[in-house]
Amino acid sequence: MTVNDETPKANDETPKAPGTRSFRRIGVIAVGALIVVAGVYGIVTLKRNAGDKVCKPTFSLARKVEPFVKGEVAAFTPAKKPFLLPDLAFKDASGAEKKLSDWRGRTVLLNLWATWCVPCRKEMPALDELQAKLGGKDFEVVAVNIDTRDTGKPKSWLKEVGISALPYFSDDKAKVFQDLKMVGKAFGMPTSILIDKAGCEIGMLSGPAEWASDDALKLVRTALAR
Repeated sequence: MTVNDETPKANDETPKAPGTRSFRRIGVIAVGALIVVAGVYGIVTLKRNAGDKVCKPTFSLARKVEPFVKGEVAAFTPAKKPFLLPDLAFKDASGAEKKLSDWRGRTVLLNLWATWCVPCRKEMPALDELQAKLGGKDFEVVAVNIDTRDTGKPKSWLKEVGISALPYFSDDKAKVFQDLKMVGKAFGMPTSILIDKAGCEIGMLSGPAEWASDDALKLVRTALAR
């Protein structure tokens, strides 16, 4: 009696487990994604390192203002490490495009505010007074409004409450807030960041402050005396 030989021949392919190719494809995609992420992280790191080099003197300045972080500006947080601010974009009162880098060579108190923000409205007169007292060729309060609806309302409100020393700046897309949030520099409204002549962070304050108080004036003057 003849017996059928069912043993696979040498050139027969052994069946593969279902989904093996799919798992391999997923693995390749995952590795590729990691490479892209690593590349992006590398670019960001390089940018951050470049900022660190530029901002090392500012880090020393942040330590210099620390003794003045008290009273009305007790919530001010001096920079913990050198940090170059992103080149934020917004508009002036005429609608012309402005960038934060336009203030290179001057110390800036950058403030983000909106009419729907009650603490923002409360501190606006103090910011106006700070600009009136210290504003000039070496220092400016750059208060950027981020109302996204009824863009005529902020100007009307400023006029009603007698704000006259502050130049008007706005971003009706609120992108400046999102850009600062992405780098961990905006957690709520209002947000104020003291920036040196090179565009580096001296420190920041989340929430309102009496910016025209003696405490605030001493802090800002110390930053200007660098």
